[in-house]
Amino acid sequence: MKLLTIIGARPQIIKAAAISRAVNNLFSSQVEEHILHTGQHYDLNMSQIFFDELGIPQPNYNLGVGSGSHGVQTAKMISGIEEVLQQEAFDGVILYGDTNSTLAGAVAAAKLHVPVFHVEAGLRSFNMSMPEEINRILCDHASSICFAPTQTAINNLAHEGLTNSPAHFLKGHRRLVVLSGDVMFDNSIFFAQVAHDHSHILEQHGLIPEGYILATIHRDHNTDDTKRLSSIIRALADISESDHIPVVLPLHPRTRVKLEHQHDISQVQLSKLTIIPPVSFLDMTQLEKNARIVMTDSGGVQKEAFFFEKPSVILRPETEWVEIIDHQAGLIADADYQRIVDAYAHLVGHPVHFPPLFGDAHASEKILQTIINYL
Repeated sequence: MKLLTIIGARPQIIKAAAISRAVNNLFSSQVEEHILHTGQHYDLNMSQIFFDELGIPQPNYNLGVGSGSHGVQTAKMISGIEEVLQQEAFDGVILYGDTNSTLAGAVAAAKLHVPVFHVEAGLRSFNMSMPEEINRILCDHASSICFAPTQTAINNLAHEGLTNSPAHFLKGHRRLVVLSGDVMFDNSIFFAQVAHDHSHILEQHGLIPEGYILATIHRDHNTDDTKRLSSIIRALADISESDHIPVVLPLHPRTRVKLEHQHDISQVQLSKLTIIPPVSFLDMTQLEKNARIVMTDSGGVQKEAFFFEKPSVILRPETEWVEIIDHQAGLIADADYQRIVDAYAHLVGHPVHFPPLFGDAHASEKILQTIINYL
């Protein structure tokens, strides 16, 4: 069985590691995996190091589309993916998450009647102004199998009519909706010990376990809005100063560019933060695992914090991972200064519980076995 894995951004590279590991360890006689990198996000710090560190095979194809408007970027990717699918006969395409690469892969494959398998299906923020929300909805509706990481995701797909849909695909196949668990939980469990053995990020920056806050800011609605970015930075700086705790901020390239051009953000406030370059996956795992609390606008980092039983302050107006909110392991603060400060104070001042919501760390195996049975 020949499968094409499509990735285009750092989180997808990491998610793909779980599937590639399962292919190599358990399904090598049944599955031949090819990897296509769209080049949506690509530089040595943000992409190549993850291939090396996570042991993912180098991409068989790299479209090198680079940045651009959503329409231009997605169109280039659809064209490039379509060409690859026409050159070689693939039995299915595996897609991850909600990027433009996800949408492009779904459109190109579906139009050519190649089955689409969507990992992380059913996530919903219900904010239709988010490009990611559009991408994930369209991908789910084009997918032959929707692999939902949680019961909430299953419920969302049911509400949209996908669980008992009359839709059928080539050869009469009907859509499957599967509660698979989360491949990122697979990765977190697998790589936690590897990070402990090989990462020296804490020593490099003089950090003590449970003695710092980990923060990440990368979403464009935060980085491109001066008021939002300024409010977040001011809250982080004041928390660091008032609570006498370092705030470690691995700085996304886009955020760094914005900070360099934002005169409304005080250099005094920035000087109160421990700003470091983008980190590798193992270093990020080590930072998450040892932080006192995590403050982030990243869906993936929210979830990884939960895996390592760390509370999170969510720097967005909503989240797809509503389970984290429902169990009060995270609080939504958006970019509001007072809400960020109050959320931090609440989470460090109250006990937080982390029930097993994301599967059993064998999601990748279940996903591959389901695909084999389906085809």
